[in-house]
Amino acid sequence: MANQFDKVITVEEALAHFHDGMTLIAGGFGGVGNPPTLIQGILDKGIKDITLISNDTAFPHIGVGKLVAERRVKKVIASHIGSNPNAGAQMTAGELEVEFCPQGILAERVRAGGVGLGGILSDIGIGTIAEKGKEKVLVNGKEYLLETPLTAQVAIVHAKKADRFGNLVYETSARNFNPLVAMAGDITIVEADEIVEIGALCPEEIVTPGVFVNYIVKSEGVNWQWAWEK
Repeated sequence: MANQFDKVITVEEALAHFHDGMTLIAGGFGGVGNPPTLIQGILDKGIKDITLISNDTAFPHIGVGKLVAERRVKKVIASHIGSNPNAGAQMTAGELEVEFCPQGILAERVRAGGVGLGGILSDIGIGTIAEKGKEKVLVNGKEYLLETPLTAQVAIVHAKKADRFGNLVYETSARNFNPLVAMAGDITIVEADEIVEIGALCPEEIVTPGVFVNYIVKSEGVNWQWAWEK
């Protein structure tokens, strides 16, 4: 780019960073905060065999749920998949590998990946099937599970506003996992509803600093219908 402080690119340019077999981490919760234009671009480009890290698998016709419904995902790391019957059916049939992680621990694993920690310690799951395959650590006589950090080749984030450097403002609950996800990608691509000039955002409302952002695309808007709109 001619200007290193201007990270705005086209959706087509952004999609050059997506490929078969990639690891993808997405912000959002039940589809709220999922970036619709980037997800549609992944579908249109035919990207498949994705390892998806996300709080959940949304709904069949909403957000990252579309990727699961169209069988573009080979593995998902999530806190739950219950709102997307496709995910459950594919898991039961042995067609989708699912790694479950408690929501709070999932958030902390993503944060650990984003800030470069070697993992976090938690006593959640001690003595249950959740400890299978995990290293145990003794601290002051108490046993903990080592929960490893999560990162991805590409992180996709949805923001309400972005300036051209990538400073981000989120809309209410759509903030959810997005600030953590923005830190956890080798490349972070933001889809913003509104893109403003550098200096136009109030510093107090910026949640994600632009230093974490590589590219920004203009959102074409949500292309699904929410349950409360029916």
